[in-house]
Amino acid sequence: MNNLKDLRNKSKKSQQEVADYLGVSRQAYSHYENGKREPDLETLLKLGEYFECSVDEILRPSNEKKAPIQQDERPINDDDIKFALWGTREIDDDVLDAVKTFAKFARENRRDQ
Repeated sequence: MNNLKDLRNKSKKSQQEVADYLGVSRQAYSHYENGKREPDLETLLKLGEYFECSVDEILRPSNEKKAPIQQDERPINDDDIKFALWGTREIDDDVLDAVKTFAKFARENRRDQ
């Protein structure tokens, strides 16, 4: 999760600012950055929204270089999401729909609080 620190530093935000956005303590967020704790799916999605990046960019080892984005690059599709979450594309579409529905519900509930 070293990418979290890099993303936070690039956006010139403090750990407290990110923690406040996530609704967690600064210490909990610090544990995400230093690898002592892993964020759940909902938190990963919120981090992606906050830093305006993909979950893949958050999870990718910091020493692994991302290929340059091509102007004609295709958008992320359901197979990409399946692979990112489960490491395979062989997941039933109903399971993926349920995960998407839950993520949307959880994100909306956090905003209402």
